[in-house]
Amino acid sequence: MTDRQLPAWADPSVSPASLDPQGLSRRGLLRGAGLFGAAFALGAAASPASASPGRDDPRLAYVVGDHHVHSVYSHDAKYTFSQLAAAGAEYGLDWMVFTEHSNFGHAEFGARLEHREILKARAENPRQLIFQGLEWYIPAAEHCTVFTAPGPHEVDLLTRFESAYDGKLLGYTDGSADGADTARNEAHAVKAIRWLAEQRRTGYVDDVLVLANHPMRLGIDSPHELRNWRDAAPEIMIGMEGAPGAQGAALPGWRGSASIRGEYENQPSAQSWPGYPADAYVTYGGFDWATATVGGLWDAMLAEGRLFSITTNSDAHRIVFDTWKNGDWPAGQNFDNTGRLPDPVNTDTAQPGSDFWPGQFSRTHVGVTRYGYRAVMAGLRAGRVWLDHGHLLDGLEVRLRRACDHGRGVTLGGRLRVRKGEKLTLDVTVTSASRPNPQGILPELAHVDVIRGAVRGVAADRDSWRAPDTRVVATKDVGGRKGTYTLRIPLTAGDESFYVRLRGSDGNRHGAGYLGAAVDPHGPVPHEPGNGDPWADTWFYSNPVFVDVAGA
Repeated sequence: MTDRQLPAWADPSVSPASLDPQGLSRRGLLRGAGLFGAAFALGAAASPASASPGRDDPRLAYVVGDHHVHSVYSHDAKYTFSQLAAAGAEYGLDWMVFTEHSNFGHAEFGARLEHREILKARAENPRQLIFQGLEWYIPAAEHCTVFTAPGPHEVDLLTRFESAYDGKLLGYTDGSADGADTARNEAHAVKAIRWLAEQRRTGYVDDVLVLANHPMRLGIDSPHELRNWRDAAPEIMIGMEGAPGAQGAALPGWRGSASIRGEYENQPSAQSWPGYPADAYVTYGGFDWATATVGGLWDAMLAEGRLFSITTNSDAHRIVFDTWKNGDWPAGQNFDNTGRLPDPVNTDTAQPGSDFWPGQFSRTHVGVTRYGYRAVMAGLRAGRVWLDHGHLLDGLEVRLRRACDHGRGVTLGGRLRVRKGEKLTLDVTVTSASRPNPQGILPELAHVDVIRGAVRGVAADRDSWRAPDTRVVATKDVGGRKGTYTLRIPLTAGDESFYVRLRGSDGNRHGAGYLGAAVDPHGPVPHEPGNGDPWADTWFYSNPVFVDVAGA
């Protein structure tokens, strides 16, 4: 399929039930053959109670998803549920979250109408997990994904939350350094997260999660706000987008000479946190500066010894090279009095857009022990997450263990307890891409970087964005390697606790990282404005594994 050809599944008149939801998904083929369930049974057989603490995490299967998708129930999007669910199936997604923007039309009408369509989509796509969520305008800050497990109160929780805590609806938007309402607005955001935690604790909903979206796009999510949200309820506010959607924004010749991947095309404003450098407002290899900078803001949070996950997604609003346009409003109708846009209309002309379809380019992989909504949310909460762009890898398995142990060890998001001076082994099992990606490119991983950071405890300065003791400690050249292979990387526990995380790329574009070559000799770098072909600069990142050193 070329960029400008209309996909067969993009017609909103086609029911998802008439499509094969397994499509090109390797996981779907395994499920269809009964092997996926067997893998879960093996994972479930390992009882956590019988395992040595921190030494024998369960076997996992990885499911692929997207937690940031917009439909006709968002005022600035245009696609129907049928189009988006079919796209997710085509590109191998196991789960997806519809996150419509907060506004009065959505709160009053759209959320309940949307819920009816979600129930229908779940019935028509029993092998695809379809969550209902919300893109929350955080008081004093940017946006968050908020989503719940299916249940009798899912839509009620979301609409109550939207009405009581949305910054745009309440007018609680000011987050400037000297704003008269900033302290009130920031406190309301913390109150909102605590309210969600209470709904989970009391059983009103089975589960609910929050993730910060495109944190550095405007520079208005300050380090202390991110920490405050996390600390309000770490089991609810679990992380942030490590890479934003809108990855097609800077395709050469598409949107203009100033375009940046992720639509990170802004300058500091009065609302921005003044401690961020100007370089923080662009993406690096398509990833947010807070994540891409080794020793930067994400590492500063991990250096406190607390998990804060990263994800990636499509943020699908308007797809690049797509020929659909918004339909016309009937007389007297608008978004505020309907909560829904008219269905889109196909044309023969490419329309403006920055995004890829869900699963087409950005993928978040979550390790689970069984297949289901709560299992995906549990995997996200546990931090069993890695992400890639451009379908760079088919699989990644990470285990850290003491060199003298023979068990599986701990995996992403986990903790290993060791003694000072112990020898450790980091096993990184890579499954290379086995087929061309949606652009027709067979991706090839060029290198794997091991990043290690010291854990120093709670930051004295809650606005600190530096982790000075984090750096790349090993790089493995894997160019030309095919199939499944394991890298065994020796580590030694020193005097203090630490964490390790992984990163790698196709090797097409890299250079000294933002904090210098001594910290990161070949990290992601910004692209030239207007010339950021995302398919030619793809990366994977993993969540950390923590190592707690006795006596540290």
